[in-house]
Amino acid sequence: MDDVERFRAAAVAWAAGGDDAPEAAAAARELAVRTRPKKVVLVEGPSDRVALEALAARLGRDLDAEGFPVVPLGGVTSIGRFLEVLGPRGLGLGLAGMCDAAEEHWFQRGLERAGLGSGLGRAGMELRGFHVCDADLEDELIRAMGADAVREVIVAAGEWRAFRTFQNQPAQRERGVERQLHRFMGTHSGRKSQYARLLVERLDPGRVPAPLTRLLAHAAA
Repeated sequence: MDDVERFRAAAVAWAAGGDDAPEAAAAARELAVRTRPKKVVLVEGPSDRVALEALAARLGRDLDAEGFPVVPLGGVTSIGRFLEVLGPRGLGLGLAGMCDAAEEHWFQRGLERAGLGSGLGRAGMELRGFHVCDADLEDELIRAMGADAVREVIVAAGEWRAFRTFQNQPAQRERGVERQLHRFMGTHSGRKSQYARLLVERLDPGRVPAPLTRLLAHAAA
């Protein structure tokens, strides 16, 4: 585990609280001095991290090496705690992030409580480097690629039979194919991250969803 990964782990443990929080806080402070992150990018879960890092790699970028570590929150309700420990009242680091539309209010509230703005709408969040997926990352990627291209990715991943079985389930038969694809990606542990990488690697560079493009641009500023 390198120092950036240690910093990421320490930040997560510190934000989680509990008996290990003081030790994690000390480690995060030490590692922040050592690694000098320019901005910490806060995302909801591991699939968001995978997508951002895969897209950055396609652009010839290494976010960790550049000083923009991506840190998954492990649940949007913890955003306030992460902003507290990493933001102006904690380590004083630059921050950016991405969330789903349904969780936007959690990010807005967290930013305001951390002293990073007041009365923030989506435009105000974006000015501060926090971007919103409609409705979520998977939905953005499916719309950007189109259902046919996503099905080709599923075939290439060796999961076409599993997807066809899923489509034939009673609860799925009346749904459109885009909704079926979206739901399929969340049916097994790790599948969201698997397809986040595969879809980003297949994505036409001219059709990258705006939240991903804007967040990576902010992480270069």
